[in-house]
Amino acid sequence: MGVEFSRRRFRNGPPDHKSDAKSSPIPPSAKIARDAASAAPVADVHANTANAEDALEELRELTRSAGATVAGEMLQRRDKPDAATLIGSGKLEELQGAVASTEADIVIFDHDLSPSQQRNIERELHARVIDRTQLILDIFARHARTSEGQLQVELAQLQYLLPRLGGRGVEMSQLGGGIGTRGPGETQLETDRRKINRRIRHVQKQLEDVRRIRRQQRARRENVPVAVVALVGYTNAGKSTLFNALTKAGVYASAQMFATLDPTLRGVTLPSKRQVLLSDTVGFIRNLPTTLVSAFRATLEEVQRAALLLHVADATSPVALEQQRQVEEVLGELEVQDKPQIHVMNKIDLLPESKRHALLNTAKVVHVSAAKGIGMDALLSAIDEAITEDAVQTVKLRIPQSDGKALALLESKARIVKRQYRGDNVHLEVAAPESLVRRLGKYLVRPS
Repeated sequence: MGVEFSRRRFRNGPPDHKSDAKSSPIPPSAKIARDAASAAPVADVHANTANAEDALEELRELTRSAGATVAGEMLQRRDKPDAATLIGSGKLEELQGAVASTEADIVIFDHDLSPSQQRNIERELHARVIDRTQLILDIFARHARTSEGQLQVELAQLQYLLPRLGGRGVEMSQLGGGIGTRGPGETQLETDRRKINRRIRHVQKQLEDVRRIRRQQRARRENVPVAVVALVGYTNAGKSTLFNALTKAGVYASAQMFATLDPTLRGVTLPSKRQVLLSDTVGFIRNLPTTLVSAFRATLEEVQRAALLLHVADATSPVALEQQRQVEEVLGELEVQDKPQIHVMNKIDLLPESKRHALLNTAKVVHVSAAKGIGMDALLSAIDEAITEDAVQTVKLRIPQSDGKALALLESKARIVKRQYRGDNVHLEVAAPESLVRRLGKYLVRPS
């Protein structure tokens, strides 16, 4: 069930306020404000329709990812939400008939429902009703594989459930025992709230332990000058497929939304022979629930610590720009929107050949097909250019031929520009990371 709220539109232009002035005079400042509001431009109806259809298509994909079969769809446009049922009594009656005719056992709203709205709708439809946040939480629960991912999903579910407890009341009260404890006692609702709050504190403590371990691991990594490059992007943009193409890691990749929840780190060798760590993270989505952003803070810390973000987008999507804007909003919530970024336009193999040949790579935008392995060299070169950690230096070295270990290290970790054998020494000009130059400092040839 898709619901779109729009501003009021006037079919025959803005209303005429001249007649109002005679019957009920208003202050000049109020009249100016009213006229300005009437003359304000309104979004194009066709554009709003397209946005609503795109949102409904996304809800359809989320529903399939949750393992459900779509029996029917309904889209409503209204000026403001109904306080009791969100969609109003008339639309609710229409929805009731649709649910009965299709024998649907669950109704999914592409909008957050308040606890009272959810109960009122369920009472009328005689079917289970969930909203967008609950649907996404269910998908997350299905795809969480590690204990860390399961803890984060459980925390988000508990935080979502807590304000939605209700409907039990005094009839579920528990009588106290002993002198001075007679009375209605504690309601079952209060007991449940206390249990959930206790469980939330327990899960938060476990997640804090996870963060502590991650901080220790990160501190050990930071002792070695290896930059972290984080993959971010809209869900189903192909981040995990790109991760596999660059690292040969073989992590789970699927066309389903939110197939990847748990962060994965793998090493990647750049053209300069520098090493970086590539991090695959959870995908973002339009109106990502705030409970999920806070619950997955431990996972998203990898994004916050990254030296470079690879913003992956689906080049074939008609709403690619809107999806990128949604990702930028989440990055803003994480306070990482100012980090260096490379936009990676994925799935170009699905574009028509004429469009594919017209694509141009820049330092900030690279076009690839992760599934076909197209553009991987260009992407690695762009990453190499963008990474400033452990900068590459061109230096001259004089190494004894007997020091095979130093020569082998150069072969594996540096790019040999020039090599000459003179007597017992090898004279080399190399482009090497700063850390490697420091290790071989005793062999440096100082300019005279």
